[in-house]
Amino acid sequence: MNAFKRLILLTIAAALAQPLLADMPATPFQPDGKADPSYMVPDELSLNYALSFALDNNFAIRQAKERIRQQEGIVLEVRSQQIPNVSSTAGYSGYAQQLSTTGDDRSWSINITARQVVFAGGGITAAVKAQRLALDAAALQLQTVIDVALLDVRTKFYNVLVSRERIKVQEQNVELLRRQLQDVKNRFEAGTVSNFEVLRAEVAVANAQPALISARNNFRLAIDDLRQALGFVTSDATNLAKTPEFSGKLEFAPVSYELASALATAKERRPDLQRLKKLEQAAEETVKVRRANYYPDLSLYAAYDWRKRPGYSDFAASRDGVTVGVQSTWDIFDGRATRGRVVQAESALEQTRLSFNEAELAVSVEVRRALSSLQEATELAEASKKVVEQAEEAVRLADARYSAGTATQLDVLTARNDLTTARLNQLQAYYSFNVASANVRRAMGLPDELVAGR
Repeated sequence: MNAFKRLILLTIAAALAQPLLADMPATPFQPDGKADPSYMVPDELSLNYALSFALDNNFAIRQAKERIRQQEGIVLEVRSQQIPNVSSTAGYSGYAQQLSTTGDDRSWSINITARQVVFAGGGITAAVKAQRLALDAAALQLQTVIDVALLDVRTKFYNVLVSRERIKVQEQNVELLRRQLQDVKNRFEAGTVSNFEVLRAEVAVANAQPALISARNNFRLAIDDLRQALGFVTSDATNLAKTPEFSGKLEFAPVSYELASALATAKERRPDLQRLKKLEQAAEETVKVRRANYYPDLSLYAAYDWRKRPGYSDFAASRDGVTVGVQSTWDIFDGRATRGRVVQAESALEQTRLSFNEAELAVSVEVRRALSSLQEATELAEASKKVVEQAEEAVRLADARYSAGTATQLDVLTARNDLTTARLNQLQAYYSFNVASANVRRAMGLPDELVAGR
């Protein structure tokens, strides 16, 4: 019968808690098992694959996900104050016969108590709401981290592409100079030019080598920078020196944005601004939590006790019963400690509002600077196309004139040097345009184009 009473009490407590537990938000990020931290280097790597890989493996993104899980735990902890709490205590003691006044040498007791807060000045409700808003803020922070991380991946992938193309330009330059050297040697053997021109051509080839070596090294460094942005870790011996084939190239497709529309979009969609707004709302709820200490709290409790009956030694002769009551506490005067906590909460709220206004201004400036950089990059990219065409024509004319004897070797070398410079400038302009375009989308709060639908 006693066991049956205990079962009834526990069942009632579980029934009271169930509706509240069912209302808890589902955990969006469950902890994964221990995964193999080493990955295989793919044969081919595209920008789309790189962005998708970073979403799952970038360390900053993974840490932001864990912060959400941490905040969910805080919400659970705070919600526990709204749910009936059930606790139990038990004790057993044995002592010397000569110390007993009743002839008993044993004592035991078991207590199960269920307690439910009925009124707490609105503090518990406000605390739960504040932590839920903080959870929303953590989710928005995750979106901010994702946007920044993907922009970093995209920028570094573009850097790999432009570094690869710079190698090609330098190789073309070296090849042109070598052909020029061979042509001069042939002319020297025919007696039409002096040894000085051969020497000059050899120096030109030698001078082109450091730029090619540096371009190759910059390509290797760009790959390592991309690896870090991806969160790509490999310890497999066969993958340490493997380099994937990077697919894609730097395109130039001019785009334009209207300033007022861009500013409005950024104000509406930037997750960091939305996060600060959530934190402001959470700070408002925290003020309510502090003010709740001005009021008394009221709790209901029910307890079941099972104790040893004096003069009896067996468990069957124990006493048991149920106690039901109401409990209230009220700090009538706490030395103005509550007032101090309220002032702190109000100040924190005002600081959050100021942070939002400051961030809103910073976003506006960021959008303007991004649009200005995009305009500059667009103009440079458009200009670079014409310059390359002109430089290629200048090389063709210089070769033709040199063959005809109306141009010097220096004219040919200068034209080829100008062509190399023009091609490198075009690569840099295309790289700057693609980066600037991605920066504009990030400044406006728009998701990355390739993962927007994910």
